[in-house]
Amino acid sequence: MNLKNSIYYGSDGRASLFDLEIPSSWNNELIIFCHGFMGFKDWGAWNLVQTFFVNQGFGFAKLNLSHNGGTVTEGFDFPDEEAFAKNTYSKEINDLGLFRNHLLTLVHPERIHMIGHSRGGGDVLLHAQKMPCDRIVLWASISDIATRFPDEEALEEWKNQGYRTVLNGRTRQYLKQYYSLYEDFKANETDLSIKKAIAVHRIPMLVIHGDSDASISRKEAEALASWANGSLEIIAHADHVFGAKHPWKEPILPKPLHEVCKKTLAFLKV
Repeated sequence: MNLKNSIYYGSDGRASLFDLEIPSSWNNELIIFCHGFMGFKDWGAWNLVQTFFVNQGFGFAKLNLSHNGGTVTEGFDFPDEEAFAKNTYSKEINDLGLFRNHLLTLVHPERIHMIGHSRGGGDVLLHAQKMPCDRIVLWASISDIATRFPDEEALEEWKNQGYRTVLNGRTRQYLKQYYSLYEDFKANETDLSIKKAIAVHRIPMLVIHGDSDASISRKEAEALASWANGSLEIIAHADHVFGAKHPWKEPILPKPLHEVCKKTLAFLKV
């Protein structure tokens, strides 16, 4: 089975794209991959990541989160800026549950593992509170949501204006985020505690982080590993995306990302 740009229905009934590949010699284990903030399923070298694990016998699924700014006709970058503006953490976590339920109408794995990159790592951990899986691997993951918000003065300005703007450095788009993003967090703050989520599900966990990550501190990786009593792997000479970029035109994985995949594979095979 090899589904490319198929459709699932995420938060608010929004149609979004996903990929699912099951090798002929399937080991009956499925990996679900979740992208991060300003990401999408076909960013950079993620398709080569899929190929790596499929070649090892794993099924592999990856999705566009419903309000990441993509559409079903243009699933990359941010053509739907209004959807992006309406996004919340709760929507992303709900997306993972809806996507997982949809996958289980298509395949019936014996084991499910989840990989989350950056903000997607936080999403995976929070999702697993309600829908546990067998193993979790975090790539350059956030450890906390509250610290992603600005100070009180900036929050007040955001509230008064109704939105703030964030710059995508690659596309040069100034993208709106409605104040509802913060309101959603405050309304669900207990359920959106990553530290609490780890304590609840106690799923075996591997944390992988680059030693040159300028986006998320190594201290966050150390915190995640300590809360979970899990393993921490530091990749030398690796940035936030482990040497990849978008678009990625090479036929092989960048060396740091290949190392990440090998360490992830070893953990999943234990």
